[in-house]
Amino acid sequence: MMDIECSSELNEQPQMLPPPPGTFIDREELIQHVGEFAVSQGYVVTIKQSKRDKVVVLGCDRGGVYRNRRKPIDESAECIRRRRTGSRLTNCPFEVVGKKDDGLWVLTVKNGTHNHEPLKDIAEHPSARRFSEKEVLLIKEMTEAGLKPRQILKRLRQSNPDLLSTPKHVYNVKAKLRQGNMSVRNYKSLKPQKSAVRNNYLSVMEPSWRQHNPPRVPNLIGGRFVDSQSFASIDVINPATQEVVSQVPLTTNEEFRAAVFAAKRAFPSWRNTPSTIRQRIMFKFQELIRRDIDKLAMNITNEHGKALKDAYDDVLCGLEVVEHACGLANLQIGEFVSNISNGVDSYSIREPLGVCAGICPFDFPAMIPLWMFSTAVTCGNTFILKPSEKDPGAAVMLAELAAEAGLPNGVLNIVHGSNEIISTICDDDDIKAVSFVGPSTAGSYVYSRASAKGKRVQCNIGAKNHAVVMPDASMDTTLNALVTAGFGGAGQKRMSLSTVVFVGGLTPWEDKLVERAQALRVQPGTEPDTDIGPVISKQAKELICRLIQSSVGSGAKLVVDGRNILVPGYEHGNFIGPTILSNVKVSMECYKLIQEETCGPVLLCMEADNIEEAIDIVNRNKYGNGASIFTTSGVTARKFQTEIEVGQVGINIPISAPFPFSCFTSLKPLFAGDINFDGKVGIQFYTQIKTVSQQWKDVAAGTSSDV
Repeated sequence: MMDIECSSELNEQPQMLPPPPGTFIDREELIQHVGEFAVSQGYVVTIKQSKRDKVVVLGCDRGGVYRNRRKPIDESAECIRRRRTGSRLTNCPFEVVGKKDDGLWVLTVKNGTHNHEPLKDIAEHPSARRFSEKEVLLIKEMTEAGLKPRQILKRLRQSNPDLLSTPKHVYNVKAKLRQGNMSVRNYKSLKPQKSAVRNNYLSVMEPSWRQHNPPRVPNLIGGRFVDSQSFASIDVINPATQEVVSQVPLTTNEEFRAAVFAAKRAFPSWRNTPSTIRQRIMFKFQELIRRDIDKLAMNITNEHGKALKDAYDDVLCGLEVVEHACGLANLQIGEFVSNISNGVDSYSIREPLGVCAGICPFDFPAMIPLWMFSTAVTCGNTFILKPSEKDPGAAVMLAELAAEAGLPNGVLNIVHGSNEIISTICDDDDIKAVSFVGPSTAGSYVYSRASAKGKRVQCNIGAKNHAVVMPDASMDTTLNALVTAGFGGAGQKRMSLSTVVFVGGLTPWEDKLVERAQALRVQPGTEPDTDIGPVISKQAKELICRLIQSSVGSGAKLVVDGRNILVPGYEHGNFIGPTILSNVKVSMECYKLIQEETCGPVLLCMEADNIEEAIDIVNRNKYGNGASIFTTSGVTARKFQTEIEVGQVGINIPISAPFPFSCFTSLKPLFAGDINFDGKVGIQFYTQIKTVSQQWKDVAAGTSSDV
């Protein structure tokens, strides 16, 4: 009995085990891992040697009861006691090494043994009581006054008798002060309590990426916003003023691998997180988006140029996806079939894929990122997001809100770049699925490259929309819809209306259409009454002007010309006014290119003799993503709905982004992949089905021969 009790007492003692080896995103994370594990085992680590970008060697900072280095001799107990109190402390042989290997830090244990007993109370260690901010300032003042470390320590103990620091610690602080390092973070306490002064200090500290002018857009890796080590960057330019809003660094390969590693490492715990907890995070996330919607909308307007009211709609459409994600648990319910055979049940469950990635365009800086990662992470996946390099600010702000809502570190990561980073995403073996929205050329490339690597892919590419106007359509309703859908967001939306086919001729509609177009206000998006803001870049403006001129040269009629519009005070802005071209033919370059790529506030007007001809025009265009018809005839509307070959149909309304509980449907070649966005099929994209068949036999009730 005594042996058992002694054994249990020994088991309760810290075993001073070495930290488990592993791989870490960066040096700081490795050091934190070793330090926290060491404290749990009753010892404290310190940095023995460090080459910041290559290797760090951590050793034991000693502590506990130390062994005597002198040889034992026969002497009285009193002599032994006196000699031990004067013994010099021995160095502990414990040592672990962290080395940077291919972008990640690898921890190995060189010597996991100690030559001292563990600390029963970590507060006994000198490192458990380092200097506070006020004490550091006092050390600085007393050093300048010529006091020695022991004198400084004596005076500090007059106001703080519990101070456990030694003259060596004072000397170390003085050395850091001579180097100009006043950061109190270097003297942080191991105690769980943190001073109010320290918390205030950290709250006013700006991250390094915000201290640049203009600020650099950070990567998000493993829950930390970190400035990229890349020297190459892309300027984010305000389209109205041409001012540089921020700079987007091109994420390095090492940083990308670290982001994927962080997502991969976070996946096991996140997939095992109950769906109700994931939903609560989404509830909090949508609450924070509503709180900061003004900041988000203003950022979108400054980077993209769209009118502030359009920027609010951008955020609100994305918010609907987050709200939908709050109830995804109901849509992930599997199927159960009882007793399909003698005592056999079968059921299916939906499981997350793993690490997924999303590549976003510039036209909806908030909505499309929320389309992607809200559904993906709520289903239990982790995510790598690559926002557009032209307007990444909203995505970073949303990631900050997601972290504030409680999304664990590593579940959402952000990288930046252009063609090279897209190729890297497609090629990475740890990424299981890729979502893409963007131009046709890039989308086709992503689909072919990612699918060749065995990834699940969904690519919504290219596309604009047609409208067919029948002679019996309501004049006011139709004109309002055409102007709003054709020129809203400066025409830089994949759901914009770019071509109108007037059955029976344009003449009855032309004058009033021109009147309404010319009444639109073209000015910076930050103005409250703006209808059309600038286009995204100088290059986009030049392309639009070139297409307009090409159309006129090919025989189109320039009904309204918005190329030479001037906005007072913003003469260098990328402004183009509403432009209307009539007599457009399907063979013209403007019709081909404006349909294929996101363009600008240009409305192409075509004519058809009857509904059959109008339907044929739409069906022959391979980039016809959606089509609307404006009519008062139910028979005509039904014929249009049946015969038109597009993914989305509008009747007396323009095509818009669908609600998140319904599927965003596109037909080939505008969609590449097997499963579309949003709705139930969106959940199917981010999950996989596992079928389980089970049979339980009552062994105890069976015969001996059965056993």
